[in-house]
Amino acid sequence: MREIFRGVYEEGGKLYTLNFAPGTKVYGEDVLRAGGKEYRSWMPSRSKLGSAIKKGLKEMPIMPGSKVLYLGAATGTTVSHVSDIVGGEGEVYAVEISAHSMKSLLQVCEHRGNIIPILADAGRPQEYEEVGGVDVVFEDVAHPDQAEMMVKNARFLGKGGYAMIAIKSQSIDVTKRPEEIYARVEKELEGTFEVVERISLEPYERDHLFLLLRKK
Repeated sequence: MREIFRGVYEEGGKLYTLNFAPGTKVYGEDVLRAGGKEYRSWMPSRSKLGSAIKKGLKEMPIMPGSKVLYLGAATGTTVSHVSDIVGGEGEVYAVEISAHSMKSLLQVCEHRGNIIPILADAGRPQEYEEVGGVDVVFEDVAHPDQAEMMVKNARFLGKGGYAMIAIKSQSIDVTKRPEEIYARVEKELEGTFEVVERISLEPYERDHLFLLLRKK
């Protein structure tokens, strides 16, 4: 078991995280036991962050002890791996607008005390202002105003704080080429962030670009 980032492992070409809730699974993932510990397989086809790591992400700001604001938590697939990484000293504030998805997310939270579920609109950060400062903002929201959402949520980051965003071009404008959309989103972000890394998520996700950002 090789640790490629703090809290992220690789074995036999597969990604793993150390299970924060041993004996439980979240989405039918494989479990590997090694050295008396339990590791959960991180399927890149089911996770934008997992696919970015698989595609060669060089810097990983989410680590043990991190405080993470996760926008677009959905049913908790990637959130659960972030929970594994940050561990008992970290926190994951999981924002989701869908009450239906929140039901599944709450089931994940039952076994993971480091996830704080928040039923709210990621475009209205004033609804969860009590989160306070965080180390990383992660956004995976299929919405035309992805860039605007990220800029609004930058309020939770200090200077030099990190953000990660999975841009889904088809959710922004289906009439434009993905490259045009990516350029537009970067332009909207440049007043607040500098781009550290750009990663295409092909073949795991079509028409998706993953950006690692640092707040100016």
